[in-house]
Amino acid sequence: QVQLVESGGGSVQAGGSLRLSCAASGYTGGRYCMAWFRQAPGKAREGVSAIRTGYGYTYYADSVKGRFTISQDNTKNTLYLQMNSLKPEDTAMYYCAAVGDYPYYSASWRRDSTYKYWGQGTQVTVSS
Repeated sequence: QVQLVESGGGSVQAGGSLRLSCAASGYTGGRYCMAWFRQAPGKAREGVSAIRTGYGYTYYADSVKGRFTISQDNTKNTLYLQMNSLKPEDTAMYYCAAVGDYPYYSASWRRDSTYKYWGQGTQVTVSS
């Protein structure tokens, strides 16, 4: 059973930076796709960024392009999300998600139903 544990959330002022981490365990081999989602109060969960770990392909929501960077450290089985130039509208609970790799992932990475495994989330609050 794959387990995902997020960390790194916190409170920052607008323009600041945070780096989220997602430590993964329980992988049984093969390639995975991993993603960051976020959910603000009263809003639907949305895909922020994703990566096909076996290929290094990355995907970003338009709202975070140029500000957020997704990366992986395979030696530590850890996924990261570097968030720069944070805005109050980035305030949300951020979740890490994973699913086994498959060819049509690029067309479905934004959908939360794509993912089999989820972490518990880490809160990010950006004040103006």
